[in-house]
Amino acid sequence: MGRMVKKFKKFVKVVKARAPWLEHIIEGVDDASDLNPVDVVVRAPSGSLCVYCKGSKMLCGKSQCPIIVKAYSLVKVKQALNALDIRGSSPPAVFVGRHGYPYVYAGPLIPPFEGDTSILDTPELWIQASIQDIVDFRVKLVRGKARFNVHEARNPSRILEEAQLMAMGSRPVSSEMELLRKPSASILLDDEVQPMGPSAPMKDLRIDNVSVNKQIEKAVGDVDLKARDAILELYARGVPVSHIQRVFSVGLLGVRDQRKLVPTRWSITAIDSTISRTLRDEQVKRMPEIDDYRVYCFDFLDNRFVVLMTPSKWSYESIEAWFPGTTWNPSGETVAFCGDWEGYWGRTTYASMGGCYYSARLAVAEYLSRIGRQASVLVLRESHPGYIMPVGVWIVRESVRKALEKGYESYSSLKEALEGMFSKLSIKPSLWLQVSKLLRDLVKQERLTRYLKAQRAEHA
Repeated sequence: MGRMVKKFKKFVKVVKARAPWLEHIIEGVDDASDLNPVDVVVRAPSGSLCVYCKGSKMLCGKSQCPIIVKAYSLVKVKQALNALDIRGSSPPAVFVGRHGYPYVYAGPLIPPFEGDTSILDTPELWIQASIQDIVDFRVKLVRGKARFNVHEARNPSRILEEAQLMAMGSRPVSSEMELLRKPSASILLDDEVQPMGPSAPMKDLRIDNVSVNKQIEKAVGDVDLKARDAILELYARGVPVSHIQRVFSVGLLGVRDQRKLVPTRWSITAIDSTISRTLRDEQVKRMPEIDDYRVYCFDFLDNRFVVLMTPSKWSYESIEAWFPGTTWNPSGETVAFCGDWEGYWGRTTYASMGGCYYSARLAVAEYLSRIGRQASVLVLRESHPGYIMPVGVWIVRESVRKALEKGYESYSSLKEALEGMFSKLSIKPSLWLQVSKLLRDLVKQERLTRYLKAQRAEHA
């Protein structure tokens, strides 16, 4: 997993203040950047190594140049860049931006070909894909966009109504959109921007043969059902999280007079937060504690996820460690850490590390609910230089799900469990102990227990 790093720095991902109208279903909103490309250009931050390297010398130390990876994907859809009319099978997929809120750009994502395209917008199916595959999935989707006030979700224009109907689909939807100008794409030399396909302002949208998910249709049709209740009902009926996020984003859930378009980035975190909080409070915390110490592990795209569960009442902490040369630590010389935690009663503020906190919490809460137990849970992530670009918070949710699905190593003592956990990580235990509140509390508790045992033995 790479060399040991002795030093570290702490950092906080920049997040936006909470949106008041979302408070009833979300603890905060994610400030992940939208990509609204307007030019087919390549640009880089001032002083970036990319200016000198141009993908030829690998000065960043990564195994692949993220710009070259994106460029390869764009070449595959170059024909779509020369057309004003895009016809294809939408996965289905829609995207709602956040810039200019409450006036936002929204529209469908359509590939320039027909067929079974469902994988292009279903992160639950990406857990075995390569980084090039994932970029290909995203770049193949041409984004049509039109400007709407978020309140228009209640009384949509024909174009928005078509996009909403598309979002309800259970299978790829035959689609055609007419654009005002040829699609453009921007290759931004900055790892904070997720892959996104070509985009253009949209003049018209027409769809055909929509196979509507019956569970979603029922929730959408109930205009007296609160958004939170609709989300939980769909989840309980087995609708994938990514599908719930899509329908919520286009303003189809909730009481009629409260429905709004929700920026895609906010929607993702809203759904993860809502479901995980409900599972935690209404199921997990009512269940008996596990009776052993458990360590889970999974590797994906040069990210290592390690989960420690200990027999205790619910508490949860998620910590990410970004090695030099990675997305959130591109030019650093030491490992950068970020993380957040909650005790038994949860938290009242939005996690500073952003949406990844809630994505991992959802995976943990649904697993504990499924096995009928509660525990204190620590999720550790080491992101190594092979993770060359961000692909979205879904990677955390699906990787932690996979780690928990694979099974665990069981230990009878905390000491053995910590030894087993740290053997799977590259970073020294002393550094994890410095940044993790749950680890420090566990070690302190272990020392106190040992002391009390010694005292009892001495007076026996």
